Amino acid sequence: MGYENPIRTLGDYSRSSHEGYRNTIELPEGNNVVPLRSDTIRLVQNRCSFHGLWFEDPNQHLKDFLKLVDSLDLDGENREITCLRLFQFSLRD
Repeated sequence: MGYENPIRTLGDYSRSSHEGYRNTIELPEGNNVVPLRSDTIRLVQNRCSFHGLWFEDPNQHLKDFLKLVDSLDLDGENREITCLRLFQFSLRD
């Protein structure tokens, strides 16, 4: 039995769908997760948002994001976990 492709209309393609997609950022397992503060999330959203527009440089976005995370003064293991958790808030639209 092969994969069947259902017939879709143009209207079907115009609606966004997250079905079948999974988060590509995989957090380490365990109970060592530091809670994110709402002001930290807002800081990331306000200071280094990336919209994926043609004129935006994704490499510069990563540099700006990492510079911002460095300013949070986190220790080693918590820094990496917090960085992974915060990155999704820097992506917009």
